[in-house]
Amino acid sequence: MNTIKRYRSAAPQSGFMLIELALVLAVVGLIIGAVAIGKDVQRNAEYNKVSNKFLDQWKMAYDQYYQRTGTVVGDCQQAPTYMVNGAETRIGGVDSCQRGGAQDVAGIPENFENKGLKICEGQGYREGQTGQGDTLLATQSLRDLMSRHGVRLPPGRGEGHEDRYVYQDTNGNPTEVQVCFQFNLAGSTSGAGNVMVVRGLTPDLARYLDQLIDGKPDSREGRFRIQGRAAHTNADQANAPGTAWEANNTVASNIGGTWHSSNDTTAIGADNPSGATASGRQFDEDRVTLLTAHWSMDQ
Repeated sequence: MNTIKRYRSAAPQSGFMLIELALVLAVVGLIIGAVAIGKDVQRNAEYNKVSNKFLDQWKMAYDQYYQRTGTVVGDCQQAPTYMVNGAETRIGGVDSCQRGGAQDVAGIPENFENKGLKICEGQGYREGQTGQGDTLLATQSLRDLMSRHGVRLPPGRGEGHEDRYVYQDTNGNPTEVQVCFQFNLAGSTSGAGNVMVVRGLTPDLARYLDQLIDGKPDSREGRFRIQGRAAHTNADQANAPGTAWEANNTVASNIGGTWHSSNDTTAIGADNPSGATASGRQFDEDRVTLLTAHWSMDQ
């Protein structure tokens, strides 16, 4: 009788059971993991917008221009050269659109003068800010050419700025990507023929876009390549593997006219293109280096 009484009056035990502690730790781990990958998820969503809502739309606009006019952007309709900005070129010293008195010269790109100028809507980045190998700017306006032939432009940044789009680099800094078009001669390491010039890419975004376009991130091979890459010159390099997109997210303070790129050996930019290293500077407040890529067009 006393034993039963003592059992009933015993105070209930308190504290967590082992399974409860395991559940709590699992929930905490999930929360920490979600916070850790949140930045990457946001970045991938931003990159998807650059690809789907901007670059792919400009590719469609370029193709639509060709369907409407029978020529590539800025070419002569009455005497096509098959080169972007062909209307500003000359052959035999004569306007290419007229071809008067120039019939003794073959109409191949090597015989044309004033070729290879890029058609943009304004200069955008200055020479050297997004990489080596920038060509001169054409007189023709990209926006005027598209609008004149009834081609609907992507929204871009807004009215009058359809050729530009703003995204966040891997450090969270606003960065502007710009689209132009130009013709590359045979032998150009970034691809021969007509290309879309994409300026203002971080290495991370360039790799992402290259993966979508070519199926592998290779800055020297495929349809999406870096501008200004040195050519394969040795005989054993003819079918050699390509090159990864150069640079990590090391500071490129030269963008914007500051002095760090030429004075900081860990920096990479126009003044120090080989400065990016595995142990390079990785400050959150720094601007990431910017590159220019060429996307080969079908027409």
